[in-house]
Amino acid sequence: MNKNNTEFFFKGEELKTCLSSLKEKGITEFTLQDESVLKNKEKLLRFLNSFQKKAPDILLVLPVQAEILDMEVCKACSRLFCTLEIDFNGEFRGDSYLFDRKFFSRRAKMLNTMGLVFGFEMKFALGCGDGIKLFFNRLDFAVSLYPNHIDFPQLEAEGILAKPVNSRTYSSQDIKRSREVALACSIFYSYGRSVTWFLSVLAPLKISPSVFFEDFFQWQKYNHWNIWENYFELRENHRQLELMQLDFLKFKYEEKNKGQLFPVVKNIVQLNGALSRCYAEGEESEVEMSYNPEEILSCSSLNIQSFFENSFMEISRIKVFCGKDGPEYRYC
Repeated sequence: MNKNNTEFFFKGEELKTCLSSLKEKGITEFTLQDESVLKNKEKLLRFLNSFQKKAPDILLVLPVQAEILDMEVCKACSRLFCTLEIDFNGEFRGDSYLFDRKFFSRRAKMLNTMGLVFGFEMKFALGCGDGIKLFFNRLDFAVSLYPNHIDFPQLEAEGILAKPVNSRTYSSQDIKRSREVALACSIFYSYGRSVTWFLSVLAPLKISPSVFFEDFFQWQKYNHWNIWENYFELRENHRQLELMQLDFLKFKYEEKNKGQLFPVVKNIVQLNGALSRCYAEGEESEVEMSYNPEEILSCSSLNIQSFFENSFMEISRIKVFCGKDGPEYRYC
């Protein structure tokens, strides 16, 4: 895909010769979809090495199975401008649906340690043996591994308002709830760019991610945000999404009698949001701060209760802008 959102497709032998011409075509993002390469480690390593030599400045998107991501493949990916889209599902054995938590934990730890950007692709109502409790457990576990985003193909493939097929272990009501939670996660977590702060902000509320997302869906419905109808618009408007995030977080913190912590939360969300928009869209913005921005961006803010008890308020206004090496900020 190029900067004008034009898509190009390369097949077979073309794939080997196209890499050198990507920049000429104005292509800024390349998704590898050749299964014969994605599922064969040696072929994949050859492709990654070739991509590094011929197209190092182009974003490479790799939809992969977690099994292929050993240390050697991850090291090759770390040398590229790359994001990994990892299938986050288990397997059926008889009438049971099994999911290997230890395996995904080890893979995610390696990816995070190496600083790789990755997301998960999840599905629900997969068949007999899968159930809504298992889906919610998978979602809670997925969030705990700090993926950059979580995608739900059923939201896209079937259309937002389409109804999936029912199954013996997944009632129509369960499917409806799962779709709502998946949509809420997609909006709040993925398109809301909340990976850096979500778990620390969630901790004082003492609820699971799946419960949080279900509450978020119900809250927006009763407050007429209607993310069903505005899903695609919201995906492209992070500023509007941030306002929605803050309104809901304020509601939840007050509901849990933690309202005194919300100024810390607001600083974390707004400053990280401004930095992300600066990085992704080149947008400059000004942010009103109640605490020192360096402290807000430090590890000390990971524990919001402790931060609130041990940090002094420091009212200021900062400007976030694109510097030579990426997003920067200075006091206004």
